[in-house]
Amino acid sequence: MDIKQVYGIVNGITNEILGESVVVAENLENIVDIGKEIFDNVSYDKYVKTLVDHIGRVVFVDRKYDGVLNDLKRDAWEYGAVMEKIYGTALPEATENESWNLVDKASYDPNVFNKPEVASKFFNKRTTFEVDLSIADIQAKSAFTSAGQLNSFFSMLTNDVDKSLTVKMDALAERTINNMILQTINAEFPSVVDNNYSGKTGVKAVNLLKLYNDTFSESVTVDTALYKPEFIRFASMIINRYMIRLRKISSLFNVGEMPRFTPSDLQHIILHGDFSTAANMYLQSDTFHDEFTALPKATEVPYWQGSGVDYSFASTSAVKGTIEVGNTTKTIEVSGILGVIFDHEAMGITNLNRRVTSNYNPKGEFTNYFYKVDSGYYNDLNESFVVFFIA
Repeated sequence: MDIKQVYGIVNGITNEILGESVVVAENLENIVDIGKEIFDNVSYDKYVKTLVDHIGRVVFVDRKYDGVLNDLKRDAWEYGAVMEKIYGTALPEATENESWNLVDKASYDPNVFNKPEVASKFFNKRTTFEVDLSIADIQAKSAFTSAGQLNSFFSMLTNDVDKSLTVKMDALAERTINNMILQTINAEFPSVVDNNYSGKTGVKAVNLLKLYNDTFSESVTVDTALYKPEFIRFASMIINRYMIRLRKISSLFNVGEMPRFTPSDLQHIILHGDFSTAANMYLQSDTFHDEFTALPKATEVPYWQGSGVDYSFASTSAVKGTIEVGNTTKTIEVSGILGVIFDHEAMGITNLNRRVTSNYNPKGEFTNYFYKVDSGYYNDLNESFVVFFIA
């Protein structure tokens, strides 16, 4: 065991605390142990200096990770592969009520056939991947002092696999949202070139910053918007308006322009964490707090696609990707995304199937475990989806 004498350091620290000396650069290596991956195992005691130090405590890093987008998970089924969604394409037109316009001796035909306008969509894509783990229990026994420690070690390894699966599934769930954002942006602004959305706003893709600047004749920028309480209050008001609007049937809030409505209990709202924390800190408003944090399916995310290397807002609020438009592939890049509201049926993760298979290798005396995940990720462009951004 490595013992450091620190009496000189603590005396100097005491003088700093009491204000008897200026603050100086301290050598903290002799105080704080940051650990080593491998150390010289011939470490002797300080008594007879021939006894080998033993490990006194073993700590396993074994924290479970649940992810953040579990509210996208939908149902699963055992047989069949395709999900079919049947829907009406239009609301039936009204006709004259002849009961109040009867004519003597006239004939009224009750046998006219009125064909319903119905269509269907088929969702047939499935994703799959696996994570493999090898367990060699005989060989690992020499590193531990009990069966309990060995089992805890293996539990840690399997938990790491579970975390890996969750991270990857969460990433696919994020891409499910991101694709819906790109599809909506493209539908709202099909003629925009070079991804310049600064002067654009629409019904399904709402540029909150442009609305604010136009309404109040101001010139707030993306860099300062989230530090301006007036803008945050305005953005909160617009988002709340949309939550009310979606409850009323309309064809304005989905790419397919189908007549749809979303009651409050089927509305999902996902907010960028920078926006929600700014609102909580700057507004301190009970109304805002109740509308957002008390919603049954409200979620906060630190980023939409990735954190970048610095967690800057430009990185965390951005979505970049390609979509198929007709027979061409279109690249879309949009940043400043503050949140989305969508119908429960607009997107999801369906038919999730997680399983583990194994194989024992008798020659090498180890067991391979294969953790497999199959699932379908879907967007339905005929369901309500609204994205809020600043540009």
